[in-house]
Amino acid sequence: MRLLHTKKLILETPTDTPYAILSHRWLADHEEISFQDLKRRQVNNKQGYEKFRGACDNAFQAGLEYIWIDTCCIDKTSSAELSEAINSMYAWYQDSAVCYVYLHDVGDDEDPRSGFKNADWFQRGWTLQELIAPDNVYFFNKSWIKIGSKATLVDDLNKITHIRHDILLGIPCITSIAEKMSWAAGRKTRKIEDRAYSLMGLFDVHMPIIYGEREKAFKRLQLEILKSSDDQSIFAWHDSLKHPNPVRIRGLLASAPDVFPRASPVV
Repeated sequence: MRLLHTKKLILETPTDTPYAILSHRWLADHEEISFQDLKRRQVNNKQGYEKFRGACDNAFQAGLEYIWIDTCCIDKTSSAELSEAINSMYAWYQDSAVCYVYLHDVGDDEDPRSGFKNADWFQRGWTLQELIAPDNVYFFNKSWIKIGSKATLVDDLNKITHIRHDILLGIPCITSIAEKMSWAAGRKTRKIEDRAYSLMGLFDVHMPIIYGEREKAFKRLQLEILKSSDDQSIFAWHDSLKHPNPVRIRGLLASAPDVFPRASPVV
């Protein structure tokens, strides 16, 4: 696992060291600080620099020498490295000392929490595991003003995400496959395959990353889940003509997370 030194701003590979981790909504790829940008020491001219700098500064002030930021700690030109990172990402967030959630569209001069409930971060596929996996999660607005923690904001988070309080607070409880799938309903990703890949950690499964397979990725995810679980709630989905997915799958497996209704836990 490659980490960014919060003071020297260089990439290193330390072992058994505490680290912070960043969760955020990506800008356009060319505006984010990449692995190659860090190698060339070309970071100040990117729109994503303020976010990058704020994450490093907060980690450093918290006494953490290292932080993991997905835009620059992965060499995305290596398909093998990208595949390993995607399969490991849930564990990396889970093992972090603290997760900083940067909300680029929240806050104004009068109210630092303005727009919190409508933040785009809550609509993205990858941020679901980034909310659930870490124990310590802190939310910041666009000016890096702290809004609160996962614990202090649990009521708001429950209303926004429909995820139960006990799950958000990390209290051990029974959670069905259908309930977990329902959390991902309506969330969006840039690539359609990532709707499946972003859920692997939630279900503790691993599978090869094959960009280009499109909707087949979600079918493969369900097949992997079935190999290790006898939870029949995976079949408790309901498709309809109102479902926006143009590819409609007939059979036992669902076409997308969107067809799992938000309801009481199914066990």
